[in-house]
Amino acid sequence: MPSALKTIIFPVGDLASAKGVLAALLGSAPVVDQPYYVQFNDGEQEIGLDPNGASKGMTGPVPYWHVSDIKQTLHDLVASGAREDQPINDFGGRLVASVRDADGNPIGLIQPA
Repeated sequence: MPSALKTIIFPVGDLASAKGVLAALLGSAPVVDQPYYVQFNDGEQEIGLDPNGASKGMTGPVPYWHVSDIKQTLHDLVASGAREDQPINDFGGRLVASVRDADGNPIGLIQPA
């Protein structure tokens, strides 16, 4: 199950403000700029801003591992003791899900298109 920690998504209350701060930090414009999600790329790192994150239960940034088989990875994590947090959903052509480990830490999964 080769994977890479490549994406981090922050829940934000004020998308416009958060977008401005991240643009100033990275010195670039977002590569995705929608009312429901904004994404910046810094090299191979993806930094996302989710204005609906809090309503999805996000209490802070969530690291997302890019995996080749999200169904199998999710199954393996749950079998090892993780608790499914967000079921698999199609988000912009990518499959996304998350679990929480025994300490409640979020682990996100993305299967790139």
